[in-house]
Amino acid sequence: MLRILCLVLAFALAGCSRLDLADFDQATPRLELEQYFDGRLKAYGQFQDRFGQVKRRFVVDIDGQWDGSTLTLNEDFVYDDGERETRVWTLQRTADGGWEGRAGGVVGTATGRGAGNAFNWQYDFDLATDDGTLRLHFNDWLFLQEDGVLLNRAYVSKFGINVGEVLISFFRQPTEAAARTP
Repeated sequence: MLRILCLVLAFALAGCSRLDLADFDQATPRLELEQYFDGRLKAYGQFQDRFGQVKRRFVVDIDGQWDGSTLTLNEDFVYDDGERETRVWTLQRTADGGWEGRAGGVVGTATGRGAGNAFNWQYDFDLATDDGTLRLHFNDWLFLQEDGVLLNRAYVSKFGINVGEVLISFFRQPTEAAARTP
């Protein structure tokens, strides 16, 4: 019994993120969500279980629009098994400088804060499965790199126990006007 308890505790601790947003305060380039996500993006990602086994890959086409108060992200997913999914996020700044967001499947409101080149989202998500719905917690970290590449690592847990990670790379797409410029 003690051996099982130690194993469960080890998995729970392995799922805890030790990242601190304050550590990125001076990191550049600065990530401003409303600027980065205003326009067209393409993202490539995968879900890995807690043992590192890739379980599912996907590509996402994103159309983002910032209207001065709300950032709307229309996301069209295509998974490696051919399944398609659309998710629409609406995000707004909070009075304290953070962000809150809503999307289909998100339970309540996602909350997030940024510093320097990093941004951290926290939210619960109801994932539809063949057996019903599975509620998962996401601790989502985004890091802006040079040349506009945005890396995303989401730690996924259930009851505080790590069940896997989502890894995504975002790339801004050229606007139609920029593509026509010689």
